[in-house]
Amino acid sequence: MTTIANMTLDDLKQFILDLLEERRLSYLFGELDMDASDLNIEDEPDHRTLEEVFASVEQNRWTPPAGSPTPAEMLRQNRDEH
Repeated sequence: MTTIANMTLDDLKQFILDLLEERRLSYLFGELDMDASDLNIEDEPDHRTLEEVFASVEQNRWTPPAGSPTPAEMLRQNRDEH
């Protein structure tokens, strides 16, 4: 088991960034309980045109609810709580 004392500065920075990203995603989406089988990835090639793909992306785009904190606000809140 690696301890913080045994980490390089770069390792520690990456560890902190990973924790922040995990908390940010958990805050935005809640705890996700899924595995690879839940991704519903098909082995079939996608024959859609680029325009169809772009239209699908636009239709399925997720936008945070109004009033949701920005990433900077979430970092500040996390910093202030700890």
